[in-house]
Amino acid sequence: MIFKGSIVALVTPFYEGGKKIDEERLKKLVNFHIKSGTDAILTSGTTGESATLDYAEHERVTELCVKASDGRIPIIAGTGSNSTDEAVMLTRHAKKAGADGSLLVSPYYNKPTQEGLYLHFKAIAKSVPGFPIMLYNIASRTGINIDPVTTARLANDCKNIIAIKEASGNLDQMSRTISLCGRDFTLLSGDDALTLPVLSIGGVGVVSVVANIIPKDVKALIVAFAKKDTRKAKELHHKMLSLVKSMFIETNPIPVKTAMGLMKMCSPDLRLPMCAISKAGLAKLKKALKSYRLI
Repeated sequence: MIFKGSIVALVTPFYEGGKKIDEERLKKLVNFHIKSGTDAILTSGTTGESATLDYAEHERVTELCVKASDGRIPIIAGTGSNSTDEAVMLTRHAKKAGADGSLLVSPYYNKPTQEGLYLHFKAIAKSVPGFPIMLYNIASRTGINIDPVTTARLANDCKNIIAIKEASGNLDQMSRTISLCGRDFTLLSGDDALTLPVLSIGGVGVVSVVANIIPKDVKALIVAFAKKDTRKAKELHHKMLSLVKSMFIETNPIPVKTAMGLMKMCSPDLRLPMCAISKAGLAKLKKALKSYRLI
């Protein structure tokens, strides 16, 4: 199972003011996560600024990460789109490029019905038989929630849809999803602040933003919980909470990329409409990073 543990939602490093992908830095980040114990890498997700990558760049990022990983760590390619045909194209490429699975965000802007969501995801899954797929539910960005009943239909009808990244913030909904989908289907937190609560209701990991900068601590929390060391897991949860909150003082990935720039991990360059962090936001971010002894 590749959809478990600490999965980093990897940034896409740029240079020249965001015009070009920093391929060498991307490879170094893959190796950094392998050495840090991260369980899998998600490329071209929200944190990876997928919305402003063109098709060639999207495919290139997948290829680079697969090559840099060289089988040492699973690579999950973000291949979602609000166009079913485009999502099929990107997912087929991810499979051909050697990725280990894909993450499919629910269609944004269109606001399809639950039946439309079902048909959209089913069409993509059927286009890549045997290729593991994780759904991504984040209504705050897409404008539509994937209902647990819809998720259960997909889990039942499409054997390669085997997980969901849940960023609804609704633990009741997540509990219903776990109950309806059965033990072979897995749920991961899509919110760093809720990793521990999600684990406590039966989740198996997190797709993490903050793991870009503290991968060892994110992994340690999940390992502690798995070992039933709830005291350590709680300690790590509370230790990370202020830093986690600082990752969302402005729209993701603005804070995390700024933090990585301050930590000399990569350039803080973003692509419009993402822009540089505000002065007030920068002050808050620096305070959180200093408190965690990262700068």
